[in-house]
Amino acid sequence: MENSDFFNYLVAGWLVLGGFFVFVGSLGLAKLPDFFTRLHAPTKATTLGIGSVLVASMLMTSVRDGGFSIYEMVISLFLFITAPVSAHMMAKAALHKKICMLERTKNAEIAPRIAAQQTPKEEGEAEDKTA
Repeated sequence: MENSDFFNYLVAGWLVLGGFFVFVGSLGLAKLPDFFTRLHAPTKATTLGIGSVLVASMLMTSVRDGGFSIYEMVISLFLFITAPVSAHMMAKAALHKKICMLERTKNAEIAPRIAAQQTPKEEGEAEDKTA
């Protein structure tokens, strides 16, 4: 199937949009002041950027091969599931390690309470010591 100029511009637009989001995410990772704001940049902006590049790849592959490409959909699904989960786990670990937040961070007053929470394993050990 012949690629039209409009289709090539559409794919190029998705690639430029993806490149912009990846650049903004990596710039945020390098320039933002503390761990929690640095964590926000790559998980949001870079996920959108990679998603846009995968949409462009899916469009180009489906026109070139004449059928729907499932590989990009699987990669996108994996990315959109794992990026928030890994960011959440890193944020929880940072709270437990008591990594400093900026003073102007919203809800910073609850960080000590969250960091003081015990894991189920620690709770079991504390119960064994008291018994």
